Amino acid sequence: MKQVFRILALFLALVISGTSAVTALVAQAQDVDSIEKDYERAQKKLQQAQAQADALSGQLNRINASLAVTQQAIVATKTRIAQATNEIEKKQAEVELIQNRIDENRLILAGLVREMQSESEDPAFTALLSADDVTRALNDPDRVMTVGERMSAALSDIHSSQDQALQAQSDLEALKQAHEATLGSKLVQKQELASDQQSTAADLEDQQKVVDRLRKEVAELQSDLSTLTGNSYDASDIKDAVEYANKKTGVPKGFLVGVLKMETNLGANVGGCTYAQVESGAQASYKAGKLGKTAWATFQRRRDLFKKICDDLDIDYKKQKVSCNPKGYTGTGGAMGVAQFMPDTWNAYKSQVSSATGHNPPSPWNLTDGVMAMALKLAKTPGVTSGKTSAMKSAACSYLGTCYAPYINGILYWADHYKQLFD
Repeated sequence: MKQVFRILALFLALVISGTSAVTALVAQAQDVDSIEKDYERAQKKLQQAQAQADALSGQLNRINASLAVTQQAIVATKTRIAQATNEIEKKQAEVELIQNRIDENRLILAGLVREMQSESEDPAFTALLSADDVTRALNDPDRVMTVGERMSAALSDIHSSQDQALQAQSDLEALKQAHEATLGSKLVQKQELASDQQSTAADLEDQQKVVDRLRKEVAELQSDLSTLTGNSYDASDIKDAVEYANKKTGVPKGFLVGVLKMETNLGANVGGCTYAQVESGAQASYKAGKLGKTAWATFQRRRDLFKKICDDLDIDYKKQKVSCNPKGYTGTGGAMGVAQFMPDTWNAYKSQVSSATGHNPPSPWNLTDGVMAMALKLAKTPGVTSGKTSAMKSAACSYLGTCYAPYINGILYWADHYKQLFD
């Protein structure tokens, strides 16, 4: 169908403009066809690459979950082994105490036996008793047999206790060995999962590079198409930019206006400092201990990215204005344009912005690009494009980096009353 329209256009051009104009149009149409084919191929490759990246991401998430469960099992098993070891030591001490009691009772019994034998062999003792008396004495339940039976019964009870303690100790040893076998298995499993985690993470990183490269290629082809077909878009004011971003992303117009109102007062306050001024303030905060090492390193990385962004846009970074360092809290300025994106955040969205607006490279200080970048970021929160208040609140918190109530409430208010701003 596209080709039919192009042929008709060429025919009309032939009638109106003559052969030379048509020749140029033919060449342009051929370029468009070629780029469209490249664009479709790149889009297909991007979809496939993204699907693979999503699959790897899901696989990595599952590995991470399994690794966490395995680590918990290892900790729990080590705890059970420690408990079993402690119980075994207690049983060992109990067995030793019982053995001491057995040895003591044996000594007592041996002494009683020797004493009774000594008495029975004493001539004076024997002379006092007739043969029948001796027999009755030795058979007296209150003497030799009764004492022996009692001692024997006591020893039997003690031996029984010892057997029970030894059996409990044996059972605990078996249980400990089972726990140790489980631990060994879990440690091997952890090692395998850690290896899979490392391998999958590396594969995902490589695949994400492919996705990023293809996204850039798609954005460039889209930009080329926009240039050839005249489809690039530049909004003349906030209202137009919001409507265009809403059409492209599905983010409610009111929500976009609310964020723009709270961020930059609809583009009126996009920054009043040069990056050199921002850097001077950030460095002073760092030296004073108000800004941590990580935050300072992040600022320096963003500074270099800012310079690259300006270079790509043929802008003098020394003169370009950005947000100043905040006075009410510790932090750094450097946010760019109507969306107030930091350089690293802008780089994460610029290829998508380019695809949507046809600008290559896109500019954070271009109204259309800035609002589109804002819409793309807000659209990442599930439920935003459906207009759910809870989703818009979450997206606003994510956008600001904290759920500062006056900021969030202001956005939600203007999301409901945004038409008042354009009356």
